[in-house]
Amino acid sequence: MMATTACFIIVSRNDIPIYEAEVGSAAKREDAAQLHQFILHAALDIVQDLAWTTSAMFLKAIDRFNDLVVSVYVTAGHTRLMLLHDSRNDDGIKSFFQEVHELYIKTLLNPIYLPGSRITSSHFDTKVRALARKYL
Repeated sequence: MMATTACFIIVSRNDIPIYEAEVGSAAKREDAAQLHQFILHAALDIVQDLAWTTSAMFLKAIDRFNDLVVSVYVTAGHTRLMLLHDSRNDDGIKSFFQEVHELYIKTLLNPIYLPGSRITSSHFDTKVRALARKYL
């Protein structure tokens, strides 16, 4: 079952958002999208503190805002995959992160892609959205 609200971002090791997508079945509202981005950016400090205390890549429910939860997946290169959601499906979220991480690695291996730059590939976006439908 897909989360009714979900915002997914990839943040580079330099704290720059390189990919953002509103995924989920909730109606898209501009103010909601901005609030979601704000919540995720505010959670970056928590991620930074937690990343040094654990070797786990998947950090679930690191922050909450009303009925929304922030889950994070930290790669070995300190890129953060961050998901704001209202779902309790930890296994689905973990699978989503792992498959997006694989997709991200394939993007990094592309000689045309400059690491740390915005991911603008429509193929990447389509795949992320398909994974969100599959797992979230």
